[in-house]
Amino acid sequence: MTATARYIAPGRSTALLNAAIAGLTRLGVSVWGSRVLAVRGRTSGEWRTTPVNLLTVDGERYLVAPRGVTQWVRNIRVAGGGELHVGRRTEAITVTELADADKPAILREYLRRWKFEVGVFFDGVDASADDATLRAIAPGYPVFRVLPA
Repeated sequence: MTATARYIAPGRSTALLNAAIAGLTRLGVSVWGSRVLAVRGRTSGEWRTTPVNLLTVDGERYLVAPRGVTQWVRNIRVAGGGELHVGRRTEAITVTELADADKPAILREYLRRWKFEVGVFFDGVDASADDATLRAIAPGYPVFRVLPA
């Protein structure tokens, strides 16, 4: 890990909320763009799943890791892709990680859409922040462009 790698572990209430969102998404109910991301584990090779918010900006799709360098981030960096699930629909994907300089517009839109859910992980930064502020925090928030496999 680099010195800029940040990770915020989920608390008990977050784990319960994530389980509820994942359960609804598995039933085919996408809550505000939710998907269940499935990625092969980087050491085990076993499928690992987690609920994520799929963001669309100017026709491009993105995954943002508001908690920083999580297990799904580490796994997708190695695997290069995975699957997005909603109900019985499965989409194989590949991902490309964005450079920090390319993140401000995506982070702004992510905050605009999901601040009520993820704002606590952004230490007071919100969608009204200027590009310089968003560039300054960008290293702590992995962002991936999502493409069909």
